[in-house]
Amino acid sequence: MKSVLVNRQSIEPLSETPVYTEDGPPPAQGISVLTYDKSHAEMRDLSSVDELLSYNNDSTVIWININSLDDTDSIKKLEKMYNIHPLTIEDALDTRHQPKVETFENYRFVSLKSITQGKHYHLIKQDKKRRFSNFNSRKTKEQPEEVEVFVIEHISIIIMKNVLITIQEIPGDSFGDIRKRILDNIGQIRKMGTEYLAYSLIDTVVDEYFITLEHLEDDIEDLEDRATKTDNDTFISEIQETKKYLFHIKRAMLPLRENLMVISRQDMLLKNEELKPFLQDLRENLSNAIESVETYREWLTNIMDVNLSVLSYQLNKVMKILAVISAIFIPLTYIAGIYGMNFDSMPEIKHPLGYPIVMGFMGTVALSMVILFKTRKWF
Repeated sequence: MKSVLVNRQSIEPLSETPVYTEDGPPPAQGISVLTYDKSHAEMRDLSSVDELLSYNNDSTVIWININSLDDTDSIKKLEKMYNIHPLTIEDALDTRHQPKVETFENYRFVSLKSITQGKHYHLIKQDKKRRFSNFNSRKTKEQPEEVEVFVIEHISIIIMKNVLITIQEIPGDSFGDIRKRILDNIGQIRKMGTEYLAYSLIDTVVDEYFITLEHLEDDIEDLEDRATKTDNDTFISEIQETKKYLFHIKRAMLPLRENLMVISRQDMLLKNEELKPFLQDLRENLSNAIESVETYREWLTNIMDVNLSVLSYQLNKVMKILAVISAIFIPLTYIAGIYGMNFDSMPEIKHPLGYPIVMGFMGTVALSMVILFKTRKWF
């Protein structure tokens, strides 16, 4: 099964009005709200942002999730409703931006890139996702082979006192496990505030990094198994493509690690002392993931070297055989050249047994050279 890494590429410049920048029609909008406290949790899907006006209880945590970047009018209403800076909305809508962390008067803003796994190429076609340009992504014809898809998604998190807003680029339930834990009262989320919820969301994204790397590790192991067995011209291309996948994954991870360091230095999520060990563990996990990426890239380089060595060895074997054949025919060609000169004064030509004698001599020379080469293990 072939692996493909995809993301959404921006083609429109930002204007004064927030605009969803993408390379195709935006997906359907979805808004959900989950409210909880220590004793109760409830989740609802909303048809309009205006319904959020009824959620104004300081004793509960309110998690608002925008499930795509389609309805910018609703997102602008959200901006006014919660006094969110326009630049934050622009950063959330522009998927080209690198992950960042910012502090405002009444909230903190964190953006990051998640990596999730799909199963079939037709998912790309249906959702109008695009491969990276260097993978010849403009073709839309249905492919005959099944491919594994790793999707890079832009996610924004706005953290307030008792309100947390997540804006997801691609429709889907990336944080379904966290919702289930809240609704079923599993773990500590219901006992903590929005800061711990933000930590849990980031931790889920980091866990997805490890899942993606595990799948790529399986692909790399397959490449390693094939390295000494294949002389296919596309093998090196597969290695290079996998290295490109790892490069893009590293680009998604590195800014998040820097952002976590900024969060720690500025105590953005550390007003609650209980969060400090969790964030420290999160940074260590992310550092381990980045180190794994570097290890995999070195691993791929070694696999490429092994394959090139095998190809070189196979070529040397072919050249050795050709050299042996050439060496055998050199004296035979010399003998044939002598008796092909057609001089009248060559008595051997007129001898009745001249032809079989010369042919026998040539055969003896050839056989002697074969025995000599075989004895010296030259082939």
